[in-house]
Amino acid sequence: MNGIVLVVDDSPENLSLVMNILENGGFTTLLSQSAEHALSILLEVDVDLVLLDALMPEIDGFQMCTEMKKMPKYYDIPVIFMTGLSEQKDIVQAFNVGSVDYIIKPIQPAELLARVQTHLKNARTTRAVYRAIDFSGRHFLAMDEHGKILWFTPQVPCMLDYTLAVGSSSLPEDIVRWYQRCVTEPITVEPYYKYTNKNQNFNVNLAYMGQPDAGEFLLRLTIEKDDDKIISLQKRLNLTAREAEVLFWIAKGKTNRDIAEILSISHRTVNKHLEQSYIKIGVENRAAATARVLQALFI
Repeated sequence: MNGIVLVVDDSPENLSLVMNILENGGFTTLLSQSAEHALSILLEVDVDLVLLDALMPEIDGFQMCTEMKKMPKYYDIPVIFMTGLSEQKDIVQAFNVGSVDYIIKPIQPAELLARVQTHLKNARTTRAVYRAIDFSGRHFLAMDEHGKILWFTPQVPCMLDYTLAVGSSSLPEDIVRWYQRCVTEPITVEPYYKYTNKNQNFNVNLAYMGQPDAGEFLLRLTIEKDDDKIISLQKRLNLTAREAEVLFWIAKGKTNRDIAEILSISHRTVNKHLEQSYIKIGVENRAAATARVLQALFI
């Protein structure tokens, strides 16, 4: 399967035409005659690409694309407009709201397949790079000089416990104030800032990395760990470094999913470390493990 493509057009004839082209090209297609219905599909299905008509009743394609790009879950899904509108202002508007391409009707099968395949490949490559960066334990956020978000690696919203959207300035006010001073007063401002994630009960260190490209300023985020306590736990209970980290967060009341996000590892890996740790410290459940950790830390 090449991918799942959501086709949104209020014309049944156009939907049928595009579906036949895509399915002959090996794609799975989902069809919708309205933007509202299409957005509900996105909530249920992991779509790889959206083909979107510009002119539709009620919510048009431009509005739908704008809404998609406000949502972190959907902002990196490539959107291709397909429409009879051929004036330059319409094409410019399509790119301004976040589309990656623009096809003018009538649809040419070979052109449609080529554009869909190209943008799917590009999107998958970009996502793979972001996942690789996250997996390496490196987390980044890029903004313009006004604080508008340009891109971020996948774990950043969880680290800040904040809903982020490309194209917006949706960051905690204290971070925005510090960031803007870094941009405007780089010599006088400390390039490091500590942000407290109160819901997850840990600190995030933000480092201003400078301007790697024109109009783009980069921040690196790292979770502040209680290294001394973890090292002590590792030595006293004869654990590996990672096992000690996992048990430390268990003792702080974190779920396995929370720990996976904090340490940038998979949920399955957390479970594996817990199984091994329980055997080493002679306990059978989380409550007993928490008690054992607290005992080891405060003896």
